[in-house]
Amino acid sequence: MNLSFDILIIGAGVTGCAVARELSRYNASVTVLEQGSDVAEGATKANSGIIHAGYDAVPGSKKAFYNVRGASMYPSLCSMLHIPYRQNGSLVIALNESDKKTIDNLKSRGEQNGVVGLSILGNKEVLALEPSLNPDVVCALSVLSGAIISPYEAAFAFADDAALNGVSFRFNEQVCSVRQIPGGFSVQTLTSSYTCRALVNCAGGSGAVIHNLLSPQTLHMVHRRGQYYLLDRAPVQPFSRTIFQCPSVMGKGVLVSPTVHGNLLLGPTAEDIDDPSDTATTSSGLAEIIRKAALTWPALSVRTNITNFSGVRAHLTSDDFIVGPCDGCPGYFEAIGIESPGLSSAPAIGQDLALMISDYLRLDAKESTVPYPDTPRPFHDMSDVERSLAVASDPAYGNIVCRCETVTEAEIRAAVRRPVGARSVDGVKRRTRAGMGRCQGGFCMPRVAAIIAEETGIPLQQVTKNGGGSYLLSGSIGSFLKEGAEHD
Repeated sequence: MNLSFDILIIGAGVTGCAVARELSRYNASVTVLEQGSDVAEGATKANSGIIHAGYDAVPGSKKAFYNVRGASMYPSLCSMLHIPYRQNGSLVIALNESDKKTIDNLKSRGEQNGVVGLSILGNKEVLALEPSLNPDVVCALSVLSGAIISPYEAAFAFADDAALNGVSFRFNEQVCSVRQIPGGFSVQTLTSSYTCRALVNCAGGSGAVIHNLLSPQTLHMVHRRGQYYLLDRAPVQPFSRTIFQCPSVMGKGVLVSPTVHGNLLLGPTAEDIDDPSDTATTSSGLAEIIRKAALTWPALSVRTNITNFSGVRAHLTSDDFIVGPCDGCPGYFEAIGIESPGLSSAPAIGQDLALMISDYLRLDAKESTVPYPDTPRPFHDMSDVERSLAVASDPAYGNIVCRCETVTEAEIRAAVRRPVGARSVDGVKRRTRAGMGRCQGGFCMPRVAAIIAEETGIPLQQVTKNGGGSYLLSGSIGSFLKEGAEHD
């Protein structure tokens, strides 16, 4: 069976979802193909969650252009779509005189890129702002517009808004071939065949592979893994700002940063690997994080660590984003090499690609769109009065499923019912934080799985942790006992 659409988007990371949201404003049939089991299954779910101001990107590059513009779009988007966001500011610290030259260059570069609110602070000024910093800090670049966000929650919101306005999402659809045909493209996945008039490549680590199927201008991608520590929530974290060390050719270096949910994040490493799916953590990588983060935070302790994770970013050897139509292949558009500051850039990339595609296909804008619905505040963040009202409106708010993060049954059911809803335990986790706390789902996972089964009709034995073959159960006690009795 061949399915035909006006536009196919390959990849449901934050960039693909931003493109989908913008295209949902036009009269066109749009479908997103994602090889994973959910939105944000690739690099989007495993990055630092930083909205960079734009001081690091080379002036005149696409990274600089999209970073500054995209970052400026987030405050209004996050307000409209209820995405956790905080403009906490950032510091880039110099620990020696050589670093000081880098700080001077970064300030100049940022000003060329149009970043406002940049200043260089001396030792005493820096320590007055962040007393836990290394007392030997020489100076720091202060970036008032730096911010933090929940990257996967941004992708979920973009996807939900797109779905509300007609975009469809198809998961577990790994693209295995793409070819140009008269009037468009033929796309073959492991399970289905598709045709489209316009094709959008937002495939992350597979972006260069798909490009090379359609263009004679070969791209070369380096898969760069970054490992992290995530420390538990605390009433007061040692840092309120995101603290960067001076960047290198391998990236922005190891940071120490609060998260929008009150944790503390340490990392990432920068390791070039062969397998883009290799998201293992290693003893050497984690040791490197501790060693480098201690230069920022001498009193560093990882006793409150609740998990380690890694993500793989897609680095092109050309060291810049590729955004737009592909020469010699009309109707094919791409966003490739969207590594850092890709999260910051996503809204602007989505906006531009949608305009390019609508012009190419001569699409008409919709007269109206479905507004994004109001969503209740997380129960964890409600006041006692708000909690009483929530329970009165829906008794399921009175059932705490995740004790670590104070997540209720009502919130888990709502996560499954969203326009692009959760279908796995990790999908619920990233939408609600159930399982994100210090026990990492040890207490709440069985109940979360049962709610997914109740809401979707999926047999409990078919509910997975994160898609694929990650089943939580292998059978029932009854079937186990029956099998044992038959062998006796």
